[in-house]
Amino acid sequence: MKKVIIATRGSQLALWQAEHIRQRLMAYHAGLEVELLVLKTKGDIILDVPLAKVGGKGLFVKEIEDALLSGTADIAVHSMKDVPMVLPEGLTLGAVPEREVCTDLFLSERYDSLSALPPGAKLGTSSLRRQAQVLSLRPDIEVAMLRGNVETRLRKMKEGQYDAIILARAGVKRLGLGATFQQDLTPPDFLPAVGQGALGVEMREDRQDVRELLAFLEDTPTRLCVTAERAFLRRLDGGCQVPIAAHAALEGEELVLNALVAGVDGSNVIRGAKRAAASPEEAERMGAALAEELLGRGAEAVLAELYAGEEG
Repeated sequence: MKKVIIATRGSQLALWQAEHIRQRLMAYHAGLEVELLVLKTKGDIILDVPLAKVGGKGLFVKEIEDALLSGTADIAVHSMKDVPMVLPEGLTLGAVPEREVCTDLFLSERYDSLSALPPGAKLGTSSLRRQAQVLSLRPDIEVAMLRGNVETRLRKMKEGQYDAIILARAGVKRLGLGATFQQDLTPPDFLPAVGQGALGVEMREDRQDVRELLAFLEDTPTRLCVTAERAFLRRLDGGCQVPIAAHAALEGEELVLNALVAGVDGSNVIRGAKRAAASPEEAERMGAALAEELLGRGAEAVLAELYAGEEG
């Protein structure tokens, strides 16, 4: 191959991610030309409605996946947390590079931590997962919807529309941004979204030439962790409209998975953890088994209530 076309969204973070993979491809494969094809997705156009109400995370990938299937683009670079649990027929993840830091980050201009927020303080997030975990720790504060890209969210907080916000640490770091006060919200106390901090390079299954080109990007530990987290989410059949969180990490030869399902108001948080051998098969099995365990311990009722609320 002489030339590779990467399909990407036009947000600063999406462009950073695509450019990051572009640079790595060109550095590894001498003489390879790599071009970005910037596409506008439905998720980029509808900014005034919560994600859960307009179809969730898949909104950010459909147009991009269409470009892969039609051959307009060779690969696409996604945040793994935006990748639907089941990929369209004919598409696969050709590489999962080494994961960036996957924690959430509390940012504020006035308060140095979540615990330092005064009662009634206004915290901004678009994530029901973050909302539920914040309210389980601080039921006395107000959690308000906050959409837009990383820069927009930070600007709104700095203008005083919010006392604090929570963002993915990886996105803030990649863009070189920040706030006066920052606090890492770390597992197992505060769990990230499934796949958070990891990138996935999507491609057509039948493109062996592309698969070979991407092979050097693959990071086995990251793939194992993301596999376990996604297996957990897939068994729950959860989208971004429900507070579900999972974090897997390698400890020696073992894979450890912590996860939770919560009610939106944070009053009912069902947590669990499992260990398994660090293999793709065991990662899949463990993720699904932990989901089954949480369903049996009350997560099924929590999810049923959330889905019923959505239909109403």
